[in-house]
Amino acid sequence: MNRPDLSTTPDAVLAYIEYLEESLLALQADEPHGRSSSAPPEPSEPPTPIHVISISQQGLAKRTPRHFYGRQRRGGMGNFDLETAEDDPPAHLVLADEADELLLITSFARAFRLPVARLPQTEPRAKGQDLRELLEMHPKERLITALAPHTAEYIVLLTPNGRLFARHRTYIRHGALLYDTSQNGAPTAACWANPTDDIFVATMQGLASRFAAKQVPTNGNACLGIRLEEGDTAVAVTAVSETGGVFLLGADGKGTVRLMAGFRANKSPGAGGKAALKTDKLVAAVATDEQSDLFIISRLGKLIRFSAADIPAKEGLVQGVNCMSLRADECTAVTT
Repeated sequence: MNRPDLSTTPDAVLAYIEYLEESLLALQADEPHGRSSSAPPEPSEPPTPIHVISISQQGLAKRTPRHFYGRQRRGGMGNFDLETAEDDPPAHLVLADEADELLLITSFARAFRLPVARLPQTEPRAKGQDLRELLEMHPKERLITALAPHTAEYIVLLTPNGRLFARHRTYIRHGALLYDTSQNGAPTAACWANPTDDIFVATMQGLASRFAAKQVPTNGNACLGIRLEEGDTAVAVTAVSETGGVFLLGADGKGTVRLMAGFRANKSPGAGGKAALKTDKLVAAVATDEQSDLFIISRLGKLIRFSAADIPAKEGLVQGVNCMSLRADECTAVTT
């Protein structure tokens, strides 16, 4: 029997169908006649204190040891991870040691520090705990991004209109206000950076700009990071180097690694964006290298892990390769 058209099937029912299909494939893989002739995926790593932290749009969070996530081939379906309601999809991924503290940035541009150990440790497929039970957040305040600890000097924050703020790490105290949102709006993304780095800002339409991090003011004032085209919005910011690369991910599951050697830096921030990835909806941009693994999560809570080396690194503009197989679903977050 062929698989029928499921494009109008409710997401919850479709997720259940995909779960059954995955279970069937797993059973078939255990049978001699069902084994693939290609090399099997690499086995899971030895036990590690590094955790994969999944957080939903409304702030439900959990942590699971990284070795529970086996490395798959690029383009696979992934496995179910954070279990949430249909109107509260997974929105954030971060990797951190269980002895670390996360830095959480909210829609009020406030910074909170949260020990990883305070989050519930679960199996990959599980529900999370409401972060409001762990942090003193305003009822209308929501999480924008979660960052693992870093030795960088500054945190750089991006607003949807392309403006940037940088604050020295000495100002980032628990509950601290990083800038005034009444004048510049809520942040949409953040990253750690050093003065010797470059800043890479990307928009929803796949345009990007690169410039020296030292040109972003650190006195609480803002600068324009990228000049947006009509209907576009800034969605991602990351620190890069001339010899590094950036993984760009579209909501459709396609992505690429753009080498900075082929993406010329501007002399100053505020220039118009150059095409970085052919996509209708860019969801993330993170610095990565061939030694790293990529973790991608989808709206239905599917998570896939694969080697960044599986993606051909390019210096020029491309449409991207399939990173995750999706059915009535879309990618929402990535970490490396």
